[in-house]
Parts: sequence; structure tokens; C-alpha cells
Amino acid sequence: MSPRVTAVSNLFAIVVAAVAWPALVLQYWLTMWSGFEGLALLRFFSFFTILSNVLVGLVAASAAMGGNWGPVRFWRGPRVRGLAAVSITVTCLVYATVLQSTWEPLGPQLIADRALHYVVPALYLVWWVALLPHGALAWRDALHWLWFPLLFALWTFARGAIVREYPYPFLDVERLGYGMALANALLVGMVFLVLGATFVVLDRALCRNRFSGGGRQR
Repeated sequence: MSPRVTAVSNLFAIVVAAVAWPALVLQYWLTMWSGFEGLALLRFFSFFTILSNVLVGLVAASAAMGGNWGPVRFWRGPRVRGLAAVSITVTCLVYATVLQSTWEPLGPQLIADRALHYVVPALYLVWWVALLPHGALAWRDALHWLWFPLLFALWTFARGAIVREYPYPFLDVERLGYGMALANALLVGMVFLVLGATFVVLDRALCRNRFSGGGRQR
């Protein structure tokens, strides 16, 4: 990318991080009211919304920081950025189509809710599509990214079996039974896979459109 585009991209990364992290802190503060601090922290990180927003926050912060330190460069990798794009899109879509109608947040909770489910996804996708380099993703990445929702599902069902609490109604084994809850988890996994493949296609298309004949960006 040209120095000018890189500068704009880094500035936009600051915007993404500046929205994601305060929203996460606000949501954690609200979660604290649900129990003891240690239990609240565990409950906080048991929501896919939180995990996907943390991932976006780390990716954006790593771009804003710059530098060549290994851990920072890891979060700037194209596959990690792609995973963040898929994950935050799933967060937005599932919430908009399934979860939003199940409750009515008010006050600070409404601010956190809208920021984590709509504002952060929109900002990140604009950044990923318009300002990040493209052409490095492969079809296998769509499969490799499935480890994220798979680990989340395993944790959700393992934790739920102990505390009898589930982060989302469509995964609630107590109410639906394991058969339906597992089927719903599989359905979300399929959505994740389809979106992953879609982002790979988009990555390749953006590379061709911007640099026809110029090779892939790294």
C-alpha cells in the first residue's frame, strides 16, 4: 500500500480500537453487577460477542501500535484479520436476526449493546474492506477458522453442564435439550464456514480489482 493509504488505515485502526475497547470495558462493568468479580470475569468471556470484539480490538490495536515485535505482528497477520472479520460479522448477524428481539437493553447497557453488536462490526468491516491489504487468504483458511467457534461451543456446553447457564437462548441445553442445542451450534458453524469462504472470495476479488496484474499484497 502507498504511504498515504497506510497512514489512513492506521488512523482508522485507532478509531476501531477506540470504540471497541471502551465498549468492552463498559460491558464488563455492567457484568460485574451479576456476581463476584472472579465469576463475573468468567461469565464475561463466555459470550461470543465479547470474544469477537476482543479479537477485533487486538487486531486494531496492533495496527495502531505498529512496530515489529512478534506478538504485535501476529495480530496484524492477514489470516488473523480475516478471522476477526468473519467472527465479528457472525456476531452482528446472529444478534440482528435471532437475539435482538429477546431483550430490550436500556441506558448504559443499550450503549454497550449497540456498540459491540453494530458499531464495532461496521467500523471493522469498512476498515478490512477498504483500507487493509488483500490477496493473502486461501480456501483452507475458511476451514482453519472453524477452530474458534468450535472451542467456543465446547466451552459453552462444558461450562453450562456445571453452572447450568448458557450465553444464548439457542444454546440453552436446559430448555432445548442437547439435540436441538447441538443442531443450533452446528447451524451457526455452517454460517461461520460460509462467511469464511465469502471473505476469502472477497479478499481475492479486492486484490484483483486494486492491483490487476500487480500481484498480491502482503
